Amino acid sequence: MALREFDAPQLSRRGLLRGSAYLAAGGVLAGLPFGRALLAHDVSESWPNVARAVDGFVNDGKVANIFVTLGWKGQDPHSVGRGTLSFNSHSEAGLDSLYRIYSMTKPITGMAVMMLIEDGKLRLDQPLAEVLPAFAKMRVLTAPDAPLDSTVSAERPITIRQLLTHTAGLGYDINSKGALLQAYRAAGITSGQVSRLPIPGLPQVASAPGLEAFSDRLAKLPLAYQPGTRWSYSASIDLLGRVIEVASGQSFAEFLQQRMFDPCGMTSTYWQVPASETKRLTDNYGILAGMPMPVDRAGASIYLDKPPLIWGGSGLVCSPRDYDRFLKMLLGYGMIDGKRVMTEAIVKLGTSNILPEGVTTKGTWLAGEGFGAGGRANGENYGWSGAAGTIAAVDFKRGLRAGLFTQYMPSEAYAMRDEFLTALEKDLSGMRRAAA
Repeated sequence: MALREFDAPQLSRRGLLRGSAYLAAGGVLAGLPFGRALLAHDVSESWPNVARAVDGFVNDGKVANIFVTLGWKGQDPHSVGRGTLSFNSHSEAGLDSLYRIYSMTKPITGMAVMMLIEDGKLRLDQPLAEVLPAFAKMRVLTAPDAPLDSTVSAERPITIRQLLTHTAGLGYDINSKGALLQAYRAAGITSGQVSRLPIPGLPQVASAPGLEAFSDRLAKLPLAYQPGTRWSYSASIDLLGRVIEVASGQSFAEFLQQRMFDPCGMTSTYWQVPASETKRLTDNYGILAGMPMPVDRAGASIYLDKPPLIWGGSGLVCSPRDYDRFLKMLLGYGMIDGKRVMTEAIVKLGTSNILPEGVTTKGTWLAGEGFGAGGRANGENYGWSGAAGTIAAVDFKRGLRAGLFTQYMPSEAYAMRDEFLTALEKDLSGMRRAAA
């Protein structure tokens, strides 16, 4: 089943912005005389309000678990974690539990593209048609919801930069409308998967059989906007999976395994969860009238099946430990545990604001923010969130990385992130008073 309203951008906006504020607040702790020493001990004891907030959501039965990771540059992560893998489980959630990270896949794909730019196999402002010729002569709808035959010629080519930053003019089946949305569904241009089971409000749509078919079908449909003119959340990161295949000569999954997952020590990151690892997989819940209802149980999860295509925008299941490894590599400017995975220059470029000249996020749900390679970039912060309540980011100025893992959809069903931030600020205020 394809991912639709569950990943609607308007539902994740607040979580993303609160997540960046969370990192900024955490950075204050670094400036305190004893801040780093506190984090070197048990985080739950050092941050009592955070622990109580986490306890509250779990004890009230709103979520089965919450797991928070925090880490300073070069150090192993510390955590605050509560709850079990599901409401019916006795197994505690932990660093090695498996979570559906959905759109938190996007920064990983974005950094994979940056690797190929580093290798000289792609260029940031390279026309997409040089890699995928089918995109050479694109048509653009006269309005995003116009009939498919109401089009004009694209005024400029789609570029790799535009794909990385959602400015290529492509639509998405979670926010497109009218004829373009119907065409996407008919062509199997889907944004991900949720469950083996039918879910009210989510149409049953068969996804394109692989990235090549996904790319070819997408090229035959008009764009929603002129390339390089507007920020609009899109299927562009999924399309980049096919770009990576053509540029690298490897399958997308093989490239990520060899160039990202293995070097970073990400041993629990999967497109398809092995049956042997089902015992670590969390249940995912949909929130209906304030109550969590299981939509994807671990034992019957759609993530145990081979996916019809490898979604670079939403397809990964990952442990908090593994995603922290990815963040640790970024925070080390491409270095992790003495091993270089990416060059410092390419990490700095990919985590900076690389929006095309003249394009801003004004008037969008990301208003006032910049965008890097597959994730929000604002100042020295970079990160993104996922449809099932996850969020992760790095703060290069403070040398801090953080991730929050849980499993419920939509992510704005609860004010979890707001309450978490409030608790964090209370703990920081207490630490300031103690240090005064």
